[in-house]
Amino acid sequence: MEIDYTFDAMGSDVRLLIGPALAPGQPTPEAAAQREHEFVLDYGHRLSRFRADSELCALNRDPRREVPASPLLRSAVSAGLWSAQRSGGLVEPTLVREIEAAGYRTSRAGATPASLAEALSEAPPRTPARPNPASRWREVTVSQERGTVSRPPGVMLDTGGTGKGLCADAVAYRLRGYTRFVVDCGGDIALGGVGAQLDPYEIDVAHPVSGAVIGTLSLQRRGIATSGLNVRIWRIPDGGFAHHLLDPSTGQPAWTGLISVTAVGESALEAETLSKLALLLGLEGAREVLAPLGGVIVRDDGGWEMVGPLAMRSPRTLSGVRS
Repeated sequence: MEIDYTFDAMGSDVRLLIGPALAPGQPTPEAAAQREHEFVLDYGHRLSRFRADSELCALNRDPRREVPASPLLRSAVSAGLWSAQRSGGLVEPTLVREIEAAGYRTSRAGATPASLAEALSEAPPRTPARPNPASRWREVTVSQERGTVSRPPGVMLDTGGTGKGLCADAVAYRLRGYTRFVVDCGGDIALGGVGAQLDPYEIDVAHPVSGAVIGTLSLQRRGIATSGLNVRIWRIPDGGFAHHLLDPSTGQPAWTGLISVTAVGESALEAETLSKLALLLGLEGAREVLAPLGGVIVRDDGGWEMVGPLAMRSPRTLSGVRS
């Protein structure tokens, strides 16, 4: 048997499934869940863009070029830089002013999203996003030896979605002493354990407009993540719509012809990066990005398709992760 433990953190639901311990002396699954609950809450507090007392906000306020940073903050910034490098600059951590200008200045946890269908009917012509050659993420460095983060003064950083992927991977590592586990940080999922190799987890993929389950994927390990426009989308003062996935070349919300991408990666961080990269690239680019490990693409006409070496069967439950 495994426990199923859910709590709120980082502006989303966090869900842990934890099987029995592999060796005597390990904390019980219930105790491990409580331990990881505290870890995730602390993680989210320290890295929040929306809390003035967070380490991330302190870094962004600091006028110095090189700023002392905790191991956690250095890891989070490094993850954002890795994601930017992996995506060729499409998923990058220095778009703080742009996302705030689009209307995302405070947490949208608990806010009712605007209608995706209405937003699509008024959206501009669909075009793939492009990296910004003038972006300054390449000037951000992390020094483990000096314990610092360096960036040009005034450049602000956001751990954003990469932070949730990194958190899922960190908790998964901390649960490696258990037979099987799932760590779901707001849709960024890490899973594994020897028990999952014998009895894989089943993960439902939902349509972002209807909410209906498209199908069910079976995974033993790795990471899986979904990026979509349906959760963080809002009306702006001029009556139009905005969402949180920006085109770095314009600093504006990207309308690429895709509304959701689910991607598999070797880790939750990689899956998160690939899902965002695929959505930002549009249909043809998404197919190429997802081909090696697989994924699911949902177009803004409502149609969807499987890509890569995954098998998906018709759903049997409503939503979520099943064991």
